[in-house]
Amino acid sequence: MAVKKKKDLRLDHKVIGDMVDRGSMVLDMGCGEGDLLEYLVRNKGVKGSGVEINEDAIYMCVEKGLSVSHGDIDSGLADYPDKLFDYIIFNQTMQQVKKPRLAITEALRIGKKVIIGFPNFCHINARMQFFFMGHVPVTTNLPYEWYDTPNLHFLSVKDFERFSRKEGITVEKRVFISRDRLVGFMPNLLASDAIFQISK
Repeated sequence: MAVKKKKDLRLDHKVIGDMVDRGSMVLDMGCGEGDLLEYLVRNKGVKGSGVEINEDAIYMCVEKGLSVSHGDIDSGLADYPDKLFDYIIFNQTMQQVKKPRLAITEALRIGKKVIIGFPNFCHINARMQFFFMGHVPVTTNLPYEWYDTPNLHFLSVKDFERFSRKEGITVEKRVFISRDRLVGFMPNLLASDAIFQISK
């Protein structure tokens, strides 16, 4: 009988795990197959639950012993009371939300802190494809063609920082990633992903 190989821990999951306090109440929005949520439950002792729209992904979560409800990110927060959770997490999902401003506002209402991880659409690889090849970029981090992408909003590090200032949101932590390493210099150009911890 073949032994199922354990997946390597993704760097963005480790970064988010470092942001989350042990034993916290966590809601993972758009949790997918539950890899991040499982990591937080097992390694940080969080009391975690998720919201996911894909039924196959929900079954994978249930197999891992996770508590996940079927729901849409755009409407999945309205019924929760204020400050119920210590952390609300949107990892690699905010760019797919129809109304991101409303989702962030609601997340800040029901969570003490919100963690948002997203692909940086102004990464140098994307810029090079726009400039030299003249087409919408397809990269390791943005693997979709223009006609089948789930992404509705194309944001950058600078866009999110400007949005936070405009909305009076406090950025508590920011971490930038390029593939499997941290980026500390010119993140809007060199980081493929950004992770922000915010509060209000």
